[in-house]
Amino acid sequence: MTRTQQIEYFTEERSVEAVNSRMDQAADARLRTIMASLVSHLHAFAKDVELTTAEWGAAIDFLTRTGQMCDDKRQEFILLSDTLGFSMLVDAINHRRPSGATENTVLGPFHVEGAPIYPMGTNISLDGKGESCLFMGRVLDLDGKPVQGAKIDVWCDNADGYYDVQQPGIQPQWNNRGIFVTGKDGTYSFRGIRPVSYPIPDDGPVGQMLAALGRHPNRPAHMHFMVSAEGFETVITHTFVNDDEWLASDAVFGVKASLLARMEPGEKHDTKWKSNFDFILNRVG
Repeated sequence: MTRTQQIEYFTEERSVEAVNSRMDQAADARLRTIMASLVSHLHAFAKDVELTTAEWGAAIDFLTRTGQMCDDKRQEFILLSDTLGFSMLVDAINHRRPSGATENTVLGPFHVEGAPIYPMGTNISLDGKGESCLFMGRVLDLDGKPVQGAKIDVWCDNADGYYDVQQPGIQPQWNNRGIFVTGKDGTYSFRGIRPVSYPIPDDGPVGQMLAALGRHPNRPAHMHFMVSAEGFETVITHTFVNDDEWLASDAVFGVKASLLARMEPGEKHDTKWKSNFDFILNRVG
């Protein structure tokens, strides 16, 4: 350090400048931008609420327990991000689409690669539980033209509110999961069950946080869809049962008005419900 350089000592008033001045200008530019903003907002938060030492200690304990809850089957930090609306915010920032294109929502923790590819019309409910439902619709581009060869990866909970990966040995593998590929007309159809609402795992620190805030852990009933096709942006989304009681207070803020799907009475004796929803894809490149 030369004599002409001024030392930035740490003070309450200039805490942000003191921390950010330590970053080496040779560090990655994007990393420096992100960290400088993070420090600025984090320090502003502490000053705004005048955070006490005990409160910060409780926060560290909460974050420690959140990390300790994570393993290869449970990711408590994703759950924390979801329940704070942060996952949905990042998703929205990264998936801005033109008007008319189907909107994204959170992927969720229960997607599994390698689901079976079925012919259109196949029943993906393998455990025999729940009210039967026919899901159908079209995959179109923004000009209303059908998209051939679109892969539609679908998954949902069973009638008891659990995904198959939550109940290995109880539910059949690939229960309420499947992949379908559209033909020239862009239509899709498969049979499953009318999804039911369910609580996110609330037996850990995130559940304790929700309880302390007077929030419930429930997600409204939904079917997951991942729709992809060559030359188009992949859509990761849900369709939500339009009359579910938890739509306005989804624990992870995933509901969007454009994703509500009306459940109507089925027209065949073996199908109690039907849900019709079109997916509109945005071209890329």
